[in-house]
Amino acid sequence: MEKQQANPLGYEPIGKLLRAFALPAVISMLINAIYNIVDQIFIGQGVGYLGNAATTIAFPIVTIILAVGTTIGAGGSAYAAIKLGEKRNEEAELTLGNAFLLLSIIGIIMTVIGLLAIDPLLHLFGATAKTWDYAKTYTAVLIVGTTFNLLGIGLSNLVRTDGNPKLAMYAMLVGAILNTFLDPLYIFVFHWGVFGAALATITSQIISTVILTYYFIKKGQMRLRKETLRLDPFICKRILGLGFSSGVTQMAGTILQITMNNMLITQGNASIYGGDIALSAMGIVTKISMILTSICIGISIGSQPIIGFNRGAKAFHRVKRTSMMSIGIAGTVSTLGWALCLLFPNQILSIFGDSEPLFTEFAVLSMRIFLMGIFTAGFQIAATGYFQASGQPLKATILSMMRQVILLIPLIIILGNTLGLNGILYAGPIADIGAGIVVALFVTAEFKKLNRLITTEEQA
Repeated sequence: MEKQQANPLGYEPIGKLLRAFALPAVISMLINAIYNIVDQIFIGQGVGYLGNAATTIAFPIVTIILAVGTTIGAGGSAYAAIKLGEKRNEEAELTLGNAFLLLSIIGIIMTVIGLLAIDPLLHLFGATAKTWDYAKTYTAVLIVGTTFNLLGIGLSNLVRTDGNPKLAMYAMLVGAILNTFLDPLYIFVFHWGVFGAALATITSQIISTVILTYYFIKKGQMRLRKETLRLDPFICKRILGLGFSSGVTQMAGTILQITMNNMLITQGNASIYGGDIALSAMGIVTKISMILTSICIGISIGSQPIIGFNRGAKAFHRVKRTSMMSIGIAGTVSTLGWALCLLFPNQILSIFGDSEPLFTEFAVLSMRIFLMGIFTAGFQIAATGYFQASGQPLKATILSMMRQVILLIPLIIILGNTLGLNGILYAGPIADIGAGIVVALFVTAEFKKLNRLITTEEQA
């Protein structure tokens, strides 16, 4: 019993554990979101809305990298947590080594392919004649930093499972502070424009990755050792299987962004606003929504090592309490954020600089309509995280795909082609609320099963 309780995940109060793990994860996720938002703020001030449109065009690259990094990082974290709960520490350490190799190899491959295919990618992402040069410059620099970005995302997940969630936060925080300093230096002092903004971003990501790698080489409970740096087919399969739902969520974001970019250009050009204004305004609104979803994802990530460990230890009452608490907190956050977006859109948008009246008009309209149903996001994200952490990747994948792939993408195409820009905007709340209802049905059924397991546990 003493050995089992040596890991605080098995005996510390759930509220205390969730604060310790979720708060650093929330900050880390926010910092990751702020990387792009800081760029957009300074580009908006120094280049204008065409520069911001270029970052929106490049954003699918960001989400592709995030999808791969999250798949391996979250999957490796979930599998390592389960193995630690089962007292199989060597297998947990081998999981770390496999995740590191996967991130490195895939990062190099993605960099080469991305640079070779940059022109067709920009066409696919919705680049126009006005935004082409800005978009190509910004995107090319981001692609060069792919491997470091992937490692930073993946290792920040694993360091939480290693029992050091604060380090993930500090590593990202150092990068964010550096990015915030370098952005104005490169844009306003050196006059490097969007190139400077992108260079500031990847420089900051490299520093964060170096910090996390050094930790696992020198100080981690799980260590990066020469003997663990060998690909194990079974472990790789488990990492990718458990992380698939998280990766699908991010990859769905890529498909969504590409679809939306092209629809905004087409329908925007048929309106009084124009395609470039529609693209730039919606890009800002999307980044603002990322702030809310990043907080909720951080809460979900923070809960997953607790759920995974206690699932492995068969402490089902702690699994249920953790999941209920994370769902409640995430739901509250998304509801508060929803209220702010609906009540104070002008004040929020003013952070991104003064723009043309038509730009401001459409941006306010976009925020109020497209984010009308975002109050359901917290519940959806936390519930999906439970299924992933408890070793149910199929259910997690279905729920991850529900909003963006199954509902939102078809709605944007159908409503956009029938109602124009307004149809694209109203697709958001319809998808949010519809997905929330489906997730609620899954959660209700799951909690009934969990209650039966708890009853068995209490009787044993």
